[in-house]
Amino acid sequence: MSATLAEGLHRVNVKNNKGEASEAVLEIKYHCIRVLPPIGKQKQYPALALTVIHACERAEPVDREKIAWKLITDLSVETLADAVEKLDWYAMRWKIETFHKIMKSGCKAEDSRLRTAQRLTNLLAVLCILSWRVFWMTMVNRSVQGASPELALTRTEIDLLDHLMKDREGQSSERTLSGYLVKIARLGGYLARSSDPPPGNIVMWRGLSRLTDIAWGFSMGAELVGN
Repeated sequence: MSATLAEGLHRVNVKNNKGEASEAVLEIKYHCIRVLPPIGKQKQYPALALTVIHACERAEPVDREKIAWKLITDLSVETLADAVEKLDWYAMRWKIETFHKIMKSGCKAEDSRLRTAQRLTNLLAVLCILSWRVFWMTMVNRSVQGASPELALTRTEIDLLDHLMKDREGQSSERTLSGYLVKIARLGGYLARSSDPPPGNIVMWRGLSRLTDIAWGFSMGAELVGN
């Protein structure tokens, strides 16, 4: 790859260790190579046509590590746009890994003891929706300001959060989605101090799980009492 000429530049948004956003300029190289199987297995397996993509920063950043991505793919890469497409997919890896972490650690997908593939498929379909909701609520809290809480919560959930998680002294009482998501995180153990980073997926999962149980109990109690 050191002998391969750069095909162009690509800009990506990054954050340093302090959470400050900046733009990184990556130099893009790609080259197709032919990879042979081991000598003893060449009759069993064909050679592979793979494309190596290098995306590296030219300059050394001051406040973060230098980006140096080295990808290998069997997908077609004929142009710079093809290479950038693969890089954009790779840049989504953190979100994909986080989504699966919620399914594994939050929804406990691996702990199921279902005995048929169809039942497991049905369970995973439901868990995918739950995991997506937790992940979406975590991300929307960081990116959307001033949105209505009705965008993600029911009227009952909003009223219960108002009753359970009172606004602290000095905190804004503005009724926004971001404010209610912080209340959900507080149900999951988030301290919500001024120096704390935005709540993560674990506390959001715990808080949403507690809120769901509380809302369920509230609805059952209302039916039993008859009000």
